[in-house]
Amino acid sequence: MLKLIKNNGTARRCEFETVHGTVQTPAFMNVATCGAIKGGLSAVDLKEIRCQVMLSNTYHLHVRPGDRLVAEMGGLHKFTAWDRPILTDSGGFQVFSLAGLRKISEEGVTFASHIDGRRIFMGPEESMQIQSNLGSTIAMAFDECVENPATYNYAKQSCARTVRWLKRCKAEMDRLNSLPDTINRNQLLFGINQGCTFDDLRIENMKEIADLNLDGYAIGGLAVGEPKEDMYRIISAVEPYMPKDKPRYLMGVGTPGNIIEGVSRGVDLFDCVMPSRNARHGHLNTWKGIININNAKYENDALPIDTDCDCPTCKNFSRSYIRHLFKCKEVLALRLCVIHNLYFYNNMMEKIREALDNDTFNEFKEKYVDLLDKRI
Repeated sequence: MLKLIKNNGTARRCEFETVHGTVQTPAFMNVATCGAIKGGLSAVDLKEIRCQVMLSNTYHLHVRPGDRLVAEMGGLHKFTAWDRPILTDSGGFQVFSLAGLRKISEEGVTFASHIDGRRIFMGPEESMQIQSNLGSTIAMAFDECVENPATYNYAKQSCARTVRWLKRCKAEMDRLNSLPDTINRNQLLFGINQGCTFDDLRIENMKEIADLNLDGYAIGGLAVGEPKEDMYRIISAVEPYMPKDKPRYLMGVGTPGNIIEGVSRGVDLFDCVMPSRNARHGHLNTWKGIININNAKYENDALPIDTDCDCPTCKNFSRSYIRHLFKCKEVLALRLCVIHNLYFYNNMMEKIREALDNDTFNEFKEKYVDLLDKRI
């Protein structure tokens, strides 16, 4: 399932084989929350910008249009016309971040829908059933997302509950994958490492979940406001205990610099809403840093967003035109900028893989780790 091609220090160059195709890693997974990229991009667009994996949201698709409807339509791949790997998150993060009123028990979480206020219960079994209905390539385990900072005792109790929930997720997925009418009987399950910013809790939790021999492992509960130095420290602390023969996923990360640092610490997969969200506000990634296309200095600028980029936007449109679209509140501005930023991220991952193949990753990191996060 995972073929390790080579190491460059802790950094890894791998191929991750799934029932929906092989993913070249390190890779960035493009976030299509409700089955579409915000900003007007479809699955067809994702292929053009060289996306390998689409990530969709279990909670949002459960609320609208409903996972049973998606199942009736043949699963998320047919529903969205995307035939490559899809990862669905468990819904845990949304349950804990969107739901103002929620009640956590050993069984799961009861909370109010952010759409209409109706009461919803979600636990490990329910999350697995929803993701099975969606038919994604990779399902994420249902976990408790603890706010940072948290007390040591609460974090420890939460870790223990998350492990108990993970065992229930595994049992339920095994059951669902054995049923003849399951959409994707080869659905993979990734466990999630938790423990806030406490090294010992993180390490102990990683050891416990590694023993369950899951299909992949994620580091969750980071990039939620803690200093980036804490995030890097936790990744480095946990990495030695992550199985070498399984994919490693850093959830919700992040800036280009964050991703380069994550790769250097042994991470294979990343996702973040940042490139598409920033693009919708005119904040655009370039190989010289981040520009704000709304600035007056771009009013008469005939250059593309990035002279070193060959995305569809940069090949056809000027900074001046895109700034004009924003000022006129034309939806096309959002689409063109999201295309550019996501292309930039996917292209960056290609260059990272190329640097790993050529044993030049250290030079790549030294040149770009700070530069790409700098605002021009």
